[in-house]
Amino acid sequence: GHEQLLKMMEERMMDVEQKLRFVKRLLQDKVNQLKEQLSKNTKADAMVKDLYVENAQLLKALEMTEQRQKTAERKNYLLEEKIANLNRIVKNLAAPSFAS
Repeated sequence: GHEQLLKMMEERMMDVEQKLRFVKRLLQDKVNQLKEQLSKNTKADAMVKDLYVENAQLLKALEMTEQRQKTAERKNYLLEEKIANLNRIVKNLAAPSFAS
């Protein structure tokens, strides 16, 4: 009976060891999977930061472009006014010469 009990205990110990090895393998797989995910997340985080910086630069460039456009529109308006004034002056100068 004592040897039979000892043999059963040994078998149970071997069974438990086998299950522990299996669980250890599963845990190691999970650790590897999580390490890979962490690596991907780190790369994605770096890309997001790069895009954030690039976006800020593009917004600044857009602001400057819009400012230049407004300045060009103002200059264009002033030039059109000057042209209209010059046309009026030429018309006024030409009118007396036709009258004579």
